Amino acid sequence: MKTILRSIAIYLFALYFLPQIIPGLEINGGTTTLFIGATTLALMFLIIKPILTIISFPINIVTMGLFSIFINAFILYLLTVVVTDITVKPFTYERFNIAGFITPVIDFNTFFAYVFTAFVLAAINAIIRWLIE
Repeated sequence: MKTILRSIAIYLFALYFLPQIIPGLEINGGTTTLFIGATTLALMFLIIKPILTIISFPINIVTMGLFSIFINAFILYLLTVVVTDITVKPFTYERFNIAGFITPVIDFNTFFAYVFTAFVLAAINAIIRWLIE
């Protein structure tokens, strides 16, 4: 019970910070949508992710674990289907300059928006878990 509540709290913070980082993610409905989304996401990662990881084990071995990002993107897609107030849309990062390093304009279509959002969600999740433990 303690680990489930901890996971819900971590995903709550992650879902709160995620739209501030990714312009294509929208969470409408306020804190109730955040709580419902965090609970749903925690349960999906608790129930669905192990099943998908076992099914895709050979592909995961061949890709040396990179396929797990696509599993996370699929779970994020399922979250947007179940909780309709959370949406992921195509978005664009404008070019910017950091200490002489110029990045080009990056366009994400819907598929790569889910993949990139899942990657950032996993990174935020890992950082929060590292800070807690």
